[in-house]
Amino acid sequence: MNSGYLRSNDKSNSTLNPFIYMLIDKVFNNQQISFNEAYTLLSTDDIRTLAGGANTITRKFNGEVVDVESLVNAKSGSCPEDCSFCAQSSFYNTGISKYPLLPSEKLIEHARNAKKEGSTSFCLVCAYRSPPEKDFEQICESILKIKNSVDIDVNVSLGFMTPERAKKLKSLGVKRYNHNLETAKSYFSQICRTHDYQDRVNTGKIVKDAGLELCCGGIIGMGESPQQRLELAFALADLDPDEVPINILISREGTPLMYNNHLTAEDIIKTIAVWRFIMPKTILKIAGGREVYFKDNGRYALQAGANGIISGGYLTTAGNKQKKDIEMIKEIGLEV
Repeated sequence: MNSGYLRSNDKSNSTLNPFIYMLIDKVFNNQQISFNEAYTLLSTDDIRTLAGGANTITRKFNGEVVDVESLVNAKSGSCPEDCSFCAQSSFYNTGISKYPLLPSEKLIEHARNAKKEGSTSFCLVCAYRSPPEKDFEQICESILKIKNSVDIDVNVSLGFMTPERAKKLKSLGVKRYNHNLETAKSYFSQICRTHDYQDRVNTGKIVKDAGLELCCGGIIGMGESPQQRLELAFALADLDPDEVPINILISREGTPLMYNNHLTAEDIIKTIAVWRFIMPKTILKIAGGREVYFKDNGRYALQAGANGIISGGYLTTAGNKQKKDIEMIKEIGLEV
């Protein structure tokens, strides 16, 4: 992949694609690009100009800072939901380590390590449809202890929410709640079979109504079409989340999607870049699958529209060390 992505909006370069720059101007004027325009962008062979344009949009609306987040799998496996991509679903035998909700002491230790290694936010993720009341109360206690012990933003991902629980999390100082749409509405029934797409949309709205920031994204590479990737992006834009994680499927043995490995690094870069045109002001966070598809070259994503990363590992998959990621960010002239 060509590493010479543009870092400015200098239009004097004769190789630049006029259509892409017309859409940059449109975004700069706070106008939403159309689905057809987005599809034309996604179809371009001029990846360098597309990525450079997305990078220009990112810098204008989001500055030079990269949001570095660390996750902890606070309760692993035995999830009652049937999601084809998920190693933690009780429907599939994937050989992962399963355990109940971690005690507060362990979560505080994870938060301290995340802060020490350079993360600016820390997310507690639990494999539930929705936590039982006893577990929810324990999670709330853990959040309070982390907030009192570690100077780090606390985010959570606990499954479906009620308005009362969302307000409770807000009162505890939780910054952001993650609940992904996962895929396009037109493809959702092929991926999740125990709940509906609208259930996920509803939780996103509940979270925002409670005053929490919303983290809501999805997974690409699950067999969806390029058009469906755009359908997902526009649905996300309608929800207006503060953060959008882009995960790339890491196919896990034992799941129905274990043989889905069809995307190229170029497909992913183009998707990130076009999503930036669609959502110019959100934190666009490159998440699961980054290390698999880009190896040590995650800088490509951060020069093509992304301005956030998950570092240090994912729910059931290891990731890059945070120190290594922060060094990469600084090497390309960005800040943490």
